[in-house]
Amino acid sequence: MVGLRGVGKTVLLDRMRRDAEGTGIQTLRVEAPEGRSLPAIVAPQLRQALLRLSRNEQAKDMAERALRALAGFAKSLKVKYEDIEVGFDFDPEPGLADNGDLEHDLQALLESAGVAAQKAGTAMVIFVDEIQYVEEEELAALITALHRTAQERLPVMLVGAGLPQLRGRMGRAKSYAERLFDFPEIGPLSPEAARLAIAKPARDQGVDVTLEALDCIVTETRGYPYFVQEWGKHAWDVAEASPIARKDVEVASKAAIAALDESFFRVRFDRLTPAERKYLRAMAELGPGPHRSGDIAGELGREVTSLGPTRNQLISKGMIWSPHHGDTAFTVPLFDEFMRRIMPGDDWAT
Repeated sequence: MVGLRGVGKTVLLDRMRRDAEGTGIQTLRVEAPEGRSLPAIVAPQLRQALLRLSRNEQAKDMAERALRALAGFAKSLKVKYEDIEVGFDFDPEPGLADNGDLEHDLQALLESAGVAAQKAGTAMVIFVDEIQYVEEEELAALITALHRTAQERLPVMLVGAGLPQLRGRMGRAKSYAERLFDFPEIGPLSPEAARLAIAKPARDQGVDVTLEALDCIVTETRGYPYFVQEWGKHAWDVAEASPIARKDVEVASKAAIAALDESFFRVRFDRLTPAERKYLRAMAELGPGPHRSGDIAGELGREVTSLGPTRNQLISKGMIWSPHHGDTAFTVPLFDEFMRRIMPGDDWAT
């Protein structure tokens, strides 16, 4: 069981899922958006996986039993989680995953699914992106269920990708989570990897990129994979001939930043309350970070304790995280520069 955290996580998650599917493993691919329950996003994908398993002669009976467990699970929890929508292929089996208690029922459901996968000689892997948005009670139930399948040596695994606060959230949900999961951190690309990510695809198209241009992209993007893509795209569009030179990247940087401001950064900014915007603007005033909570409070002329709720909400929204106790950092690079552009001057502090 693995919990990924950091930049480039979604790309890696999808690659791992495709590799798993290539070996015949049953996979569930879900994204945990804000405002939707875990049962709602998992149930339809689990149904599809179980229907596939039911076509395996060795697993047919156990897969059909798991589908009956899924029917009982969904019907019993429909009252609490009104967003559950899943088709029923079999009638529920009384007493199987139908108590109406998520923690108990999810254990029974994943055990049934694990037995079916085991009978088929395969495994079932649940891939969950943005797992930090799963409510803590639901996350605790999922961890408990996976702990149970691990104890029973059933081939059920979770690969979850989330923002850096993921380890702390899982630890709060269940204290033994850090023993149950691995938490590899996916950081920015190294300078060498970032250069290769630009140079190789360009070279494949018969276009060279000068070392100075590559170094400029590395500096501008801080190695953040999505930004590397954006700078590469705009540099390609700007350049009139091979090789792509530093001057092309310098022109492209303006277009890349404008594109990020209009979409990537703006989407995040529009989700913020006025108080949250002021908090992030105070962070931006201090620079890229990380910053001590006391320094941020000082910029706002407030006591640290009074800003606790705002800070916690920003962590929940995935805007900031705490790399160390008392420290606060942006979850994406260059956001401090965006905040200074969109909230210029000193009026924000009043």
